[in-house]
Amino acid sequence: MAPIGLLARIEAKPEHAAEVEALLRGALDLARAEEHTVSWFAFRENATTFGVFDTFHDEAGRRGHLEGRIAAALMGAAETMLASAPDIRPVDVLATKLP
Repeated sequence: MAPIGLLARIEAKPEHAAEVEALLRGALDLARAEEHTVSWFAFRENATTFGVFDTFHDEAGRRGHLEGRIAAALMGAAETMLASAPDIRPVDVLATKLP
């Protein structure tokens, strides 16, 4: 089990929701390429609210992810496509069930 993670909430401007969705779908290949990202999930809560949940074995992996290409793309989109800066929070993973 990967004991630590990140939970990010992303609020798109209504006119850019489709672009934010595409950005998150496209980020899957970047997540797969990150050696220290154990699991990565992008999701949609409603028409303009999105999120990402990912897990890591250690703090170095989590920090590396925050300094990586996905975070850079998200922050690059923040000014034009997002209603506010992403809310990114570190979390401790208590239990998991994966295939």
